[in-house]
Amino acid sequence: MDSYVNYAIIETVHKRITQLDHLIISTSQRLYLPIARFAFFVIFFYFGFLKIVGLSPASPLAEALTTKTIGMEFFDILFFVLAIVECLIGILFLIPKATRIVIFLLFVHMTVVCSPLVLAPEHVWTSFLVPNLEGQYIIKNIALVAIAIGIAAHVTPLEKRRAKK
Repeated sequence: MDSYVNYAIIETVHKRITQLDHLIISTSQRLYLPIARFAFFVIFFYFGFLKIVGLSPASPLAEALTTKTIGMEFFDILFFVLAIVECLIGILFLIPKATRIVIFLLFVHMTVVCSPLVLAPEHVWTSFLVPNLEGQYIIKNIALVAIAIGIAAHVTPLEKRRAKK
């Protein structure tokens, strides 16, 4: 009798854990896209806005990169364009139909903003493979790329969209 009771308790606990597991997974699946899109909006719009109003802590790094690559005479306009593009990326992530465009813009943007790791290493590394704060700021973009890939994975393929019409 005792083994039957123990077995029944174990089965009940297992069933409840399984139900909770399914609930967590289904809730995560339902919330992932809107939360990921909103997170991109906050990050990109906010950081872009800080650049526009002249309060970005990334300005010195951007100046160093511009000096090493195309020259400081282009800094003001390019930094402003970068800020506008960041705000645009943030806004476009809120629009599901703009996913293809915003993913492309994001990857172009990532190429530019990650380039100091190679093009201005003295500004992002304290020693071999030891990033300073700016370097850490750039390296965290790996997570943003991974999240963007997750968002892109939910886009309906073009041929399926045409078939529905």
